[in-house]
Amino acid sequence: MKIGTIETERLILRKLIPSDDEAMFLLDNNQNVHRYLGNKPVTSIEESREYINNIQIQYIQNGVGRFAVILKETNEFIGWAGLKFITEPVNERQNFYDIGYRFIEDYWGKGYGQEAAKAWLDYGFNQLKIQKICAYADIENKGSRKILEKIGLQQISEFDDEGTACVWLELTKTDYLK
Repeated sequence: MKIGTIETERLILRKLIPSDDEAMFLLDNNQNVHRYLGNKPVTSIEESREYINNIQIQYIQNGVGRFAVILKETNEFIGWAGLKFITEPVNERQNFYDIGYRFIEDYWGKGYGQEAAKAWLDYGFNQLKIQKICAYADIENKGSRKILEKIGLQQISEFDDEGTACVWLELTKTDYLK
């Protein structure tokens, strides 16, 4: 299935493109953004370009991937959000759809993460016909966990991800449609 753009009240979600490289670097070069992501911010714009390229490959291979989040009001890139089909094992699971998001720090706390994630849940369940959407987050990342819980994901378990204590959350299509 070919995904175009998704619009919400305040956001446009579209595929990442090479010209997003500078904004992606601004996002992923920030120490605070990477606080719960292993504290490994990117150090060169080349890393951001490679990341965008890898996501573009996911669009082709899996029909889905992380999308740029554009603020309608200003046409600014403020982060990314979307579904990713994960094929490598995580928490003794593999071949699952993961919902995720990451925003430039200036845009934290404004509801954009929840708005984008909710749009992706709707798209995943209703357009892509996915039966279950999962997520995992550092147990200390209260902001991300709050978004996931607000959009309806339920914590299933806690697990160790390469030395980091994480929570595992899931939402089935049946529960979403209730």
